[in-house]
Amino acid sequence: MARFIRWFSELGIGDVPLVGGKNASLGELFREFAAEGIAVPAGFAVTAEAYRCFIHEAGLAGKIADELGRIEPRNVEDLRTRGARIRNAILAARLPAALEAEIAHAYEELTASLGAFASVAVRSSATAEDLPEASFAGQQESFLNVHGVPAVLDACKRCFASLFKDRAISYRVDQGFDHLKVALSVGVQRMVRSDLASSGVIFTIDTETGFRDVVLINAAYGLGENVVQGAVNPDEYCVFKPTLKAGFKPIVQRRVGTKEFKMVYDVGGTKMVKNIPVSAGDRAKFVLSDDEILQLARWACRIEDHYSAKRGRPMPMDLEWAKDGVTGELFILQARPETVQSRKDTDVVETYRLRSRGPVVVTGRSIGEKIATGPVRVIPNAQAIAQFRAGEILVTDKTDPDWEPIMKQAAAIVTNRGGRTCHAAIVSRELGVPAIVGTEKGTDLLRDGQDVTVSCAEGDTGFVYDGALGFDVQRTNLRALGRPRTKVMMNVGNPEEAFALSFIPNDGVGLAREEFIITSTIKIHPLALLDFEQLADAGAKRQIEELTAGYADKAQYFVDKLAQGAATIAAAFHPKDVILRLSDFKTNEYANLIGGRAYEPAEENPMIGFRGASRYYHDRYRAGFALECRAVKKVRDEMGLTNLKVMIPFCRTVDEGRKVQAEMARHGLVRGVNGLEVYVMCEIPSNVILAAEFAEIFDGFSIGSNDLTQLILGVDRDSEIVAPIFDERNAAVKTMIAQVIAVCRARGRKIGICGQAPSDYPEFARFLVEQGIDSISLNPDTVLKTTAAILETEAARR
Repeated sequence: MARFIRWFSELGIGDVPLVGGKNASLGELFREFAAEGIAVPAGFAVTAEAYRCFIHEAGLAGKIADELGRIEPRNVEDLRTRGARIRNAILAARLPAALEAEIAHAYEELTASLGAFASVAVRSSATAEDLPEASFAGQQESFLNVHGVPAVLDACKRCFASLFKDRAISYRVDQGFDHLKVALSVGVQRMVRSDLASSGVIFTIDTETGFRDVVLINAAYGLGENVVQGAVNPDEYCVFKPTLKAGFKPIVQRRVGTKEFKMVYDVGGTKMVKNIPVSAGDRAKFVLSDDEILQLARWACRIEDHYSAKRGRPMPMDLEWAKDGVTGELFILQARPETVQSRKDTDVVETYRLRSRGPVVVTGRSIGEKIATGPVRVIPNAQAIAQFRAGEILVTDKTDPDWEPIMKQAAAIVTNRGGRTCHAAIVSRELGVPAIVGTEKGTDLLRDGQDVTVSCAEGDTGFVYDGALGFDVQRTNLRALGRPRTKVMMNVGNPEEAFALSFIPNDGVGLAREEFIITSTIKIHPLALLDFEQLADAGAKRQIEELTAGYADKAQYFVDKLAQGAATIAAAFHPKDVILRLSDFKTNEYANLIGGRAYEPAEENPMIGFRGASRYYHDRYRAGFALECRAVKKVRDEMGLTNLKVMIPFCRTVDEGRKVQAEMARHGLVRGVNGLEVYVMCEIPSNVILAAEFAEIFDGFSIGSNDLTQLILGVDRDSEIVAPIFDERNAAVKTMIAQVIAVCRARGRKIGICGQAPSDYPEFARFLVEQGIDSISLNPDTVLKTTAAILETEAARR
């Protein structure tokens, strides 16, 4: 048996001391999952004993100890100088002859069956790496597309030297690891020809919020280093685990990335790999098909379940994958425990909120949920990091592990490139520093010394505001908060915030608004998509073409985007009820959508005009409503999210309610089938007066206190002149609300409220509880304080 070599088939997760975390995990994957069809490229590990033998025989231990014993890790120049001396000494030394022979023999055995153009990846695997308590990912070097014995031997030695890269030394100091007790193994693994296809990373947890029921996949063309390093903005796909495991196809989010470059083999060149531009057409396309997304997600779930069983506790995973452009096969390249969100204390909710907003300088993908202020420092490259001062906002093109000594000193980080799984994102999460990645123009639009506010507290989109803005931080221990009898639900419009909001104690979503999804994501009038070829407005047609790139069927764009938004909210709160209110734009609001003016009448008073239920069965909008129904059906039937219910707004008459339900049935949405519940907004006096009749055709009511107050008091709530008269606490309003609650209780129908009043007025929430309302749906920022008021009221009534 070879002294210094272990094949992946001989290794398991318990072999970290022998071959490091990365190689032990590769062995576990290769050994456990090959029979299940989860493909892992073959390879072998050069053991940690080989590293120790090399260091001993080359007489390097004393020099390493001497340099590191005097190092000043916070002094960037001292760190750089001493690290370089150690690395140069290692590179100048010769590997032991026995070690060289064993590596050469194993390499030749591995590549014998791979053909003339066989190549391998040579990767570092530290013995303290990929532990659940710390992430050493990216601290050491990897080398791709390595050919021939001399090149493999050289790459192995460079991996050994990389144990003393500046970033690795600094990281070990911060984590409290003894430099001389950490050894390095090297993995030599068959290269997958992803240079001809695609690759990326997978997390079995939402990387920003710690929401555990999703698989997050990033994908870009070519070799995966660009995704890991943040050199490109990748595609992003999000899959919901519970219904995936039940056999559904719950791709709840698909975002196309810009994917500016791809890393390929440098065939005939002077380097092993190189970056080349991606064509505009390919950049606009999704890298992976739905079937490939789902296959990777299933593999990720299986691997997570296996590691969780091994550890005896939930173990979210961080994986790397690749697609072979020759065979079309998918492969898992690495697996390690996720080390940031999995350690998050979910019993404490920390909420950051801006007191006001300023001019937006630049936007990107938000990392974390914090807010920070400070002066900007634009750093062009890693050679200039000594210019950085603690407390500044680091702004650069992208980061890699060489930047880590200053990243830990930054108030916030802003990069031009990268996605949610790039280096800057991973490190900023671990450090607890807010970051915005993929801004594209951050280094151009921000200037040295400029005071800015970096806000990651507004969903997936991160904002850099000009000026130092005030903000508040609220910390709440959830264990101290009881649950009331009255259901406390939430009003959620922005799907980007849904995963984070799900951690606030709740009983589901009482109002999910379609309007936010349509205005912020879709942006186009549905009829303009259906009539795209006949559109007379050339400007609108051009905008639609840009937004719907990749969609031959423009109407499908509306269905997919609406379904993804609704599904994200339904997934975040699954299996609790999520009540989706169907579109409730007024005609003037519909007209403001791209292409909308051609379809909307000019009304004197849109507030009580062609809105809500009256649109759904009318010839002027029936075809648009069909797209809404298709989106709901996709969420419930294809994705398996049957906790999504629907609600009809502004339904004036019982007959109108029947017409709408008949229209829904034409598109496969039948009340009672597959658990579909249909609610009605109670926001018109007729809904209260004829509550018993409405209760015969609907499963429940949700009081819209804004419109109901307006119509009871005859007050235009948009008029500043009569606005002071508008008050939900008026006796007439409260009388009608008490009346409809009583009717619903007598008829066995659910009755809740999703209007603004209980969010604004705790005494109004107490009134509702006293009337016996089933649920109160609140704005997220008022849930905790209103829950406390409800608990007090319920206790007083006992």
